[in-house]
Amino acid sequence: MFIDRVKIRVTAGDGGNGVTAFRREKFVAKGGPSGGDGGKGGDVWLEASEGYNTLLHLRYNPEHSADRGRHGEGSQKSGRDGGDTTVKVPVGTQVFDVETNELLFDFTMNGQRFLAAEGGRGGFGNTHFKSSTNQAPRYHQDGSPGEYRELQLELKLIADVGLLGFPNAGKSTLISVISAAKPKIADYPFTTLEPNLGVVNVSDYKTFVVADIPGLIEGASEGAGLGDRFLRHVERTKLLLHLVDVSSFSGRDPVEDYETINRELEKYDDDLAARPQVVVATKIDALDDEERLESLKAKAKKDRRRFFAISSVTRENTRELVFAVSQMLDELTEEETEREDDFESA
Repeated sequence: MFIDRVKIRVTAGDGGNGVTAFRREKFVAKGGPSGGDGGKGGDVWLEASEGYNTLLHLRYNPEHSADRGRHGEGSQKSGRDGGDTTVKVPVGTQVFDVETNELLFDFTMNGQRFLAAEGGRGGFGNTHFKSSTNQAPRYHQDGSPGEYRELQLELKLIADVGLLGFPNAGKSTLISVISAAKPKIADYPFTTLEPNLGVVNVSDYKTFVVADIPGLIEGASEGAGLGDRFLRHVERTKLLLHLVDVSSFSGRDPVEDYETINRELEKYDDDLAARPQVVVATKIDALDDEERLESLKAKAKKDRRRFFAISSVTRENTRELVFAVSQMLDELTEEETEREDDFESA
């Protein structure tokens, strides 16, 4: 089961109390304060791990707490610190504060760690308060409570390329052809109910990652169909492949489908709508009206977007599409590097 949004509660450990104690040793003429400090409470950490690709393991386990610090003891013995707790999350997880909706952290790399809740400080024992004017303090300090937080975790898949289009536009079939991913494929709407990731092998040592999300319909940005629930999974992508079914069996106008999806992108996120986009006419093996293909091609040209016509069933032009996408990704990476260099030199 693919779960990409959960709420969890994290509670750090309380700090241990200090203690009031005095030395009582044989043959020691003068004792004195000997109360030790309390130990620090354990922290709760979130850590990105490539071993997870969903938040399912947290859905039924929302409570996470760390150990409390031990109390101090006599003979100036400090209490032991509480043990930390580490919660694993998938790479691509964003952490929000439930109360303020503030983005606290964004996990983009394996091994990144975020301090979700800090353990309480241990209290001082009476030894700590000894001074020239107070040789025998009879008080200590209690430990402070550990931090408590309610967190909203949201997963955004990290991929180079995102596939967009109406239901049954051929996204799942394409990703199954160009990668090792095996999504469910059927001839009814909303076959894809959860995002799929596929690694495309371009050549030796050169790959890119494609994200296939459930099909969109008009009103998706307001929640129609599967709505915007999965649109965020293509927010991190560098390039969008907009798949449009041009076969006569679809019963829809290709240009109208193309325009509808782009309107939904604009309503959802202007930056996503402005992302580089390749228009891909699909199912040309079932094309019996050339005008459907030509009208979409003309619209893509007018919008200054690259255009490909493919058949995933016969694999016509799919390899050419893969090589073109790889080249475009290289160009986008170079542009990004140049912008970063210009920013650093400014």
